Amino acid sequence: MPQRDKLVIGLIINGDEILSGKREDRHFLKAKEICSARGLSLSWVIYLGDDRSRCTETLRRSFASGDLVFSFGGIGSTPDDHTRQAAAEALGLALELHPQARELIALRSAESGQPLTPERLRMGEFPVGSDIVPNPYNRIPGFAIGRHYFLPGFPVMAWPMMEWVLDTHYRDWFQEAAEIDHSMVVHKLFEAAVTGLLEELTRDYPELRIYSLPSAPVPGDPNARRHLELGIKLPIHKSADAALRARFDQACLRLREGVQALGGEIAEERESRR
Repeated sequence: MPQRDKLVIGLIINGDEILSGKREDRHFLKAKEICSARGLSLSWVIYLGDDRSRCTETLRRSFASGDLVFSFGGIGSTPDDHTRQAAAEALGLALELHPQARELIALRSAESGQPLTPERLRMGEFPVGSDIVPNPYNRIPGFAIGRHYFLPGFPVMAWPMMEWVLDTHYRDWFQEAAEIDHSMVVHKLFEAAVTGLLEELTRDYPELRIYSLPSAPVPGDPNARRHLELGIKLPIHKSADAALRARFDQACLRLREGVQALGGEIAEERESRR
């Protein structure tokens, strides 16, 4: 597994119902909120339909990456649930009924007065070597293997389970914030006018993240005014490095001076921790 000085976190959100629009995804924004509260940030997100081969190939790549991955949905027992099988195939492992999952499913069946059927027990079949992720809502667990955590699609279950994973296994990575973001709102410039400046800063400061967010005023809104939000981000886990912090401050100064030299009007400038 690659050695990292940063926790790289990705999301896989499964289900045809998301892609068809029958259900609106809520996991991305909530996962971002859960991470931000712990000084962590998301690096990527992938949406997948109910296609086992595509799911398998996606998981094969993400297992190889060493990233921390949360997968939402697709771990039920119906024919359109493929995530458990895809995870096993991606790792070249068999599925087996996890003994602790069997106990929890049996307990839930007894509590709810439902028979303990093979179909219900199927929800406890995970790739060999998996650990369970406890479900505080109805006991039916998710599973963890290879720094991947497979959670139900139901937010009421999945979100507390994600929080449990981070609080239990990744607390050492928590910070006050994930990054320092120095940004400015600029009027009187189009994005094309600052492209050269941003390319120059990106070349000279490869350890920083330089960005541009153009606006598109709503037609007919008399209060709308075209602007750019330009900024530079410094990963918080590197901010203790005095030399790097000095380069960050230098880059911010060059951005400010470059914008002004191009005739831009800086309406607002701020620095925040996210």
